[in-house]
Amino acid sequence: MGIDRTRTTHVKLATVLVTGLCLAGCSKETAPDPKTQIGARPDLPALEQYLMPPMHVASVVGWKQGEKPKVPDTLQINALATGLQHPRSLYVLPNGDILVVESKAPGTEPIKRPKDFIMKWVESWATSGGDTGESNRITLLRDSNGDGKPEMQSIFLDHLHSPFGVALVGNNLYVANTDAIVRYSYHEGETKITEPGQTLTELPGGPIDHHWTKSLAASPDGNLLYVGVGSNSNITENGIEAEKNRAAILQVERATGRWKIFASGLRNPNGLTFEPQSHALWAVVNERDEIGPNLVPDYLTSVKEGAFYGWPYSYFGQNVDPRVKPQRPDLVSKAIAPDYALSSHVAPLGLAFYTGDKLPSSYRGGAFIGEHGSWNRPQLNGYKVVFVPFADGRPNGPAQDVVTGFLSEDEKSRGRPVGLAIDKSGALLIADDVGNTVWRVSASGGL
Repeated sequence: MGIDRTRTTHVKLATVLVTGLCLAGCSKETAPDPKTQIGARPDLPALEQYLMPPMHVASVVGWKQGEKPKVPDTLQINALATGLQHPRSLYVLPNGDILVVESKAPGTEPIKRPKDFIMKWVESWATSGGDTGESNRITLLRDSNGDGKPEMQSIFLDHLHSPFGVALVGNNLYVANTDAIVRYSYHEGETKITEPGQTLTELPGGPIDHHWTKSLAASPDGNLLYVGVGSNSNITENGIEAEKNRAAILQVERATGRWKIFASGLRNPNGLTFEPQSHALWAVVNERDEIGPNLVPDYLTSVKEGAFYGWPYSYFGQNVDPRVKPQRPDLVSKAIAPDYALSSHVAPLGLAFYTGDKLPSSYRGGAFIGEHGSWNRPQLNGYKVVFVPFADGRPNGPAQDVVTGFLSEDEKSRGRPVGLAIDKSGALLIADDVGNTVWRVSASGGL
């Protein structure tokens, strides 16, 4: 479970370089408690603009032998699989088999500003584990007796194009690559798909492809697919034409591949999931950067058809972002605020509602969220899995830390949580793309 030490050296060098370049821009004020930015009405400080935005890189060290994340006393956590290559998302098949989507970014973006070079370099060293093995594939784990020790691990699908989302409807398995949704024939129990897939519909991809992950969910009746398509920039610096059909959730007819924009103004929507009580679509969204370490809160929200959520013209409702030219007051007037803020720059990428009965009853019906963690604020934020309680299909209380310890005491990154899933036994699964591990959380004393 180790990490390439050369990578750690480069992170240290990058940190020194960034520190030297952004001393004038980095805020020296004590950051407010992130808890003030959690919930339906987060604190929103005055925005700031920088020559070089604040950065704090958590250098990657990986998990040492015997190390693992921390959980409350009522839970236990163990590695389900190790030695993976960037496990980004998880999907549990009806027979209990677990699909682990291992994926790498498809390419690079244009460098237009001096700070683009620094930011991309730092981010690339800070957000990835070792790059020594194959990726862009789906691995199958089979744990037939639910004891958390898979008796089988095999390559299920290979040679994919930066995959992320997966959805099964009947005997059709859909994989959201970065540039297309591809359909494969699936037969229950098989451990490898060898037949070629068929493209259902193309998705906005390169050549820039800033936010490349495409989250995927099937409607409860299976007739529609929903896919998250992130923006092609932080705040339209690549031009508004590069944002066509992006920063949106698309609704795709499964039978025909025809699609429409279901909701827009969502900078980078991930974790698309239907809430089990209301059957409403929910997502976690990564908001914009470079207007302050405490702006803008990332969020969890229900997604309403035809709704506009602000990006790029406004944030958290109708708070105008002055950097975007030309302004669009007509769109800002329509922007709706999301349901639940998670605090700034936590980078939520995974969402799973708990419908099982094996974890303590306090978790039933609520939402687990994987926070990949910040790199662009002086005080690190995220790097954990949190739980938001729900009642009557709505958030009902403050977020609680559930899985922590991804950061060491000296703020080195052992891992970073991404996608989440609930296995057939009712345990919580966590894809850790820096630790190259899938973690399994179960009730203390149970399997």
